[in-house]
Amino acid sequence: MNNALNQLQPYPFEKLRALLGSVTPTADKRPIALSIGEPKHRSPSFVAEALANNLDQMAVYPTTLGIPALREAIAGWCERRFGVPDGWLDPARNILPVNGTREALFAFTQTVVNRGDDALVVSPNPFYQIYEGAAFLAGAKPHYLPCLDKNGFNPDFDAVPAEIWQRCQILFLCSPGNPTGALTPLDTLKKLIALADEHDFVIAADECYSELYFDEQTPPPGLLSACVELGRKDFKRCVVFHSLSKRSNLPGLRSGFVAGDADILKGFLLYRTYHGCAMPVQTQLASVAAWNDEAHVRANRALYREKFDAVLEILAPVLDVQRPDGSFYLWPSVAGDDAAFCRDLFAEEHVTVVPGSYLSREVDGFNPGAGRVRMALVAPLAECVEAAERIRDFVLRRRG
Repeated sequence: MNNALNQLQPYPFEKLRALLGSVTPTADKRPIALSIGEPKHRSPSFVAEALANNLDQMAVYPTTLGIPALREAIAGWCERRFGVPDGWLDPARNILPVNGTREALFAFTQTVVNRGDDALVVSPNPFYQIYEGAAFLAGAKPHYLPCLDKNGFNPDFDAVPAEIWQRCQILFLCSPGNPTGALTPLDTLKKLIALADEHDFVIAADECYSELYFDEQTPPPGLLSACVELGRKDFKRCVVFHSLSKRSNLPGLRSGFVAGDADILKGFLLYRTYHGCAMPVQTQLASVAAWNDEAHVRANRALYREKFDAVLEILAPVLDVQRPDGSFYLWPSVAGDDAAFCRDLFAEEHVTVVPGSYLSREVDGFNPGAGRVRMALVAPLAECVEAAERIRDFVLRRRG
């Protein structure tokens, strides 16, 4: 067996099941889950129709590179969304379809990391746990950068020693972040690109929440936006990961893409050819329909905006909680033992949230997620409101 498997920690939801396993919740209240970040809004019917209309493609072996129509649709979306000039993204060289960002983030790490005792994969802390597991299984060590309130829940990149950057092979970004919802500013992205050039590491920007934001007039920038501002037509050392799961409420379609540095993607394509993870053609054709439509995405944001407005009105008076820059998470402070808060909330109110310490790692005796919980506002509006009211009542009772 691969010895690196021994370094993997249980996923947060395994820890949560263990925490709640011996707890019997109150029987007079229905369960409401704000724990798993699984979109619950209706999937677009036109995507389902495109999938159903192309089921004959199940008789065709898909290629790892994907069909030209999908890569062209993705290139067009990147141009419209991030202001990438026409022609900068070559659909044949700068874009690769993937079966969702989770699979791609893991496989990408195996491709890029040159394993060794000094190899580092740098990530925010708290973080999406696939970054850590991918690092261990690629033969690298994860290095965690705390995301604190005083820095807007972004890492303090200026505090990272040059020795860490020199050993870094991949810098993972997540913007808007999971679980904090924090956006990485454009100036920070440009500064990180300069560091990547200086120290020769790859920036892997996980932007799967990029289409969940609040101001329709100000879409958040991404790593491609920074490349455009810098005139970086080759996207050197820059790779972005996007998905239809959150943007289009299609988590079960398992469809996303990777875009950026053509030289890196050439190696990634080779890895994936051996990996055997080509996207089915019918899924690709359904994805074309999704990437070419924005009306359903705007409607999706409107639903989340309504839920955030309603829930924050209820919780803000009793919890230290702020509206995030994006995503569908709240990251409130509970001023105490976050695991006990989640356990007791489940017992007394039958509401499930995730302890922040389960989403983070302790470094030098400090866990930046401790004392916070993650709430995913994915349930219908009425359920989110009811959950918020129960959480408010729970907090007030705890105060006495």
